[in-house]
Amino acid sequence: MKTLIVHAHPEPKSLNSSLKDLAVSTLESAGHEVRVSDLYAMNWKAVVDAADYGPAASSPLKVALDSGRAFDAGTLTPDVAAEQEKLLWADTIIFQFPLWWYTMPAILKGWVDRVFTYHFAYGVGEHSDTKYGERFGEGTLAGRKALLSVTVGGPQSHYAARGINGPIDDLLFPIHHGILYYPGIEPLPPFVQYGSDRMTDDDYQGVAKAWRQRLLTLESAEPIPFRRQNFGDYEIPSLHLKEGLEPDGRTGFALHVRD
Repeated sequence: MKTLIVHAHPEPKSLNSSLKDLAVSTLESAGHEVRVSDLYAMNWKAVVDAADYGPAASSPLKVALDSGRAFDAGTLTPDVAAEQEKLLWADTIIFQFPLWWYTMPAILKGWVDRVFTYHFAYGVGEHSDTKYGERFGEGTLAGRKALLSVTVGGPQSHYAARGINGPIDDLLFPIHHGILYYPGIEPLPPFVQYGSDRMTDDDYQGVAKAWRQRLLTLESAEPIPFRRQNFGDYEIPSLHLKEGLEPDGRTGFALHVRD
């Protein structure tokens, strides 16, 4: 198995960095190939601008069209092209990050904004009255799995169904479904470490054991069963879920997960 770890934490001695290092050693010891994109160590540029798209960038800048043109022409800035190559190389992608303000750190969102270009991660495939592009289960990155390894400061009860912060699955849905599943990557159920701000050395031993066990099951783990866009569950082109596919009365994000 070939695994790309995209790591986003500024402190090399942080819990996130320890989990990243443990993932590298565990997977390599099991015979897997591993690459790491440590975004803070790389001094990753988090903002999209005309420099990403070469001298032919339009003025005013049209991010989608310019990114697609540059991707097609092979003129994306080298750091972006290198990350796209890593994604195509990988079988599995692990995203290691803290939950900050209910989402990923800005530097990681900037990695997505710059790397997931038009014609690479979106805007691919047939667009017609019967098919609305290759996305949500299809696309350039189909056949790959991804795992979010997320540290959370608060206790698990705060992120339960009746918790004040909302269910963790809902908070991660925009990443799982909107960023990963959109270009075809199948997200695995996340590895979430709660109470990370109060963790002791003894606590870490249990977390490390659970993380190793999770890593060694990556190849056999079943992804979150999101509904595929072009395989009969949605009306085309409205992309509304067909009537009768919510037998338990579920609503919201959960509608888009099969039984």
